[in-house]
Amino acid sequence: MSPVFYLLAAITVGGGLAAVLLRNLIHCALAAAVSFAGLALLFLSLDAQFAGFVQFLVYVGAVGILIVFAILLTRNADEQEGGLFSRTWLMGLAIAAAVFAVLGWAVLRSGSVLPNQLASPVASVHDIGVALVGRYVLPLEIVALLLTAATIGAVIVAMHEKEGEQ
Repeated sequence: MSPVFYLLAAITVGGGLAAVLLRNLIHCALAAAVSFAGLALLFLSLDAQFAGFVQFLVYVGAVGILIVFAILLTRNADEQEGGLFSRTWLMGLAIAAAVFAVLGWAVLRSGSVLPNQLASPVASVHDIGVALVGRYVLPLEIVALLLTAATIGAVIVAMHEKEGEQ
């Protein structure tokens, strides 16, 4: 494996651990965005361009910003006193290690169960884009409307909660 893979894996795992272990919610959200970006770069380094670009656009761009806005709209003005890490960081680390162990076990066991494939299907980003704006344009628009309605609803709920506190 190349050193680039190890660097990207370290960025991804480091961002994920920081998202679990840090105390400040904004720092956790930004660390999750770093982890999403590392995963997108891993996809791109493995020649999965569509998955990498979607990871950047959807998770780093949209979900990361949405998490930050949700935190800023709903959190209290009082900052919590304390250290850099949460009081329950050890529990979070134990749960993350358990999930990692189960996923690692599942991946190692799946190698003997999966059939051997002769050739992997080839689909370029251009082909997927043409299919999305051609054949699948209606489902794409429905998902876009659903996500927009959910975002507007979340902002309205957060605004009503803020007005009730004042």
